[in-house]
Amino acid sequence: MVSGVAQAQAPANVHANANMAEAQATPLGNPNAQYSRPEVAALRGAVPTAPVRLRVWGFEVYDARLWTPLGFRHSQAAQFPFALELQYLRRLEGAAIANRSIDEMRRVGLFTDAQAQSWLMAMREFFPNVSAGERITGVNLPGEGAEFWVNGQRVGAVKDPAFARLFFGIWLDERTSEPKMRAQLLQGLQP
Repeated sequence: MVSGVAQAQAPANVHANANMAEAQATPLGNPNAQYSRPEVAALRGAVPTAPVRLRVWGFEVYDARLWTPLGFRHSQAAQFPFALELQYLRRLEGAAIANRSIDEMRRVGLFTDAQAQSWLMAMREFFPNVSAGERITGVNLPGEGAEFWVNGQRVGAVKDPAFARLFFGIWLDERTSEPKMRAQLLQGLQP
């Protein structure tokens, strides 16, 4: 998922563990200033979580942040509109992002080969090659599916609630491959 351009700020790193995920605390100032970004503007009253950095084998991959409305409960995430923003820290191919997403979705739940092919085609269409500083943002549309934004431009949607549940489950489900990152993303949110 991709969204608008982030403001450059000097983050203070807080290591979660020696494993892959690392929390990153970044002073946000007034979060309402961020609402000028179209991908989160429709999420009335949504506030961002602190960014959490994903590292894989020592390589910084992206900073993840949730934008959640008042009353958001992560155990019932599918019932809430929210956004998951990934700001990339390195160059990655869009096809690789889509392929890895399907692999990670398989950890979270079951789906058919036909669903996998359909979802993979959509993600390959939506997810461009990214460079450091570019963002992909996914927005959960309760009961409908998910829409995707790249650097503030809407690029498409998958109208399937099962897709949305599994896609956002990559970060929010207990079966995620990055449980420490999940815990950091959800820190301070209602269960």
